[in-house]
Amino acid sequence: MCYNVAYLERKQQKYEERYKDSLPPDWSQNRLRMELPAHYFVSGFSHPLLPIINHNGIFLFEWGLIPLWTKDALMAKDMQTKTLNAVGETVFEKPSFRSSIVSKRCLLGISGFYEWRDVNKVKYPYFIKTKSNELFSLGCIYETWVDKGTGEIRNTFSILTTPANPMMEKIHNLKKRMPLILSVDDERQWIDPKLSADDIRKLIKPYPESDMIAYAVSKNINSPKNNRDLPESMEKVDYPELD
Repeated sequence: MCYNVAYLERKQQKYEERYKDSLPPDWSQNRLRMELPAHYFVSGFSHPLLPIINHNGIFLFEWGLIPLWTKDALMAKDMQTKTLNAVGETVFEKPSFRSSIVSKRCLLGISGFYEWRDVNKVKYPYFIKTKSNELFSLGCIYETWVDKGTGEIRNTFSILTTPANPMMEKIHNLKKRMPLILSVDDERQWIDPKLSADDIRKLIKPYPESDMIAYAVSKNINSPKNNRDLPESMEKVDYPELD
């Protein structure tokens, strides 16, 4: 699955340059200036605001999708702990996601993500990124929900997951899943709201391990009681007991 990521880009201009081919032509005139929330480590369970790209532009959305049919704030809070990820194989059937996957797809550009390897019942954290881009894209879906009690508008998203590729099978060796990573060539297509269901399904696939790097990092990030949003969270650590 994918519940923890690193996002290091603070400058909106650089984010725009990275995704210029996916942004609408008039975005440079209409864009909203915002401070991008950089993190060395951020957990989805804290429901952070992160910059997503859809066919309309760049926006700060909250991690943890709230479906349209959610009744109230209490239900929304409960739903968000269950919708950080959407399983790619069932996203068209699940009530929480089947509306969004059709026409509300977005990109989350990240610097890397974290996953855990189980070795003799000991959890070893890994930092994972791509070789080809400092910022690479996760395929996501989004929704806009209005709290009928307060009128508050909540823009939220969920990250899709796929079966693990061979490298990720060795790391995430219990559940054997990975986030949906999209190639640069597929980014613009993913956020096209008119894309057919068949073409969407073709994009939901494991990313090739040949373009991925992974290494073990400090066990400090194993506990949410620790301050994990530090540069040290991304630094390589050698464990003699690992291959």
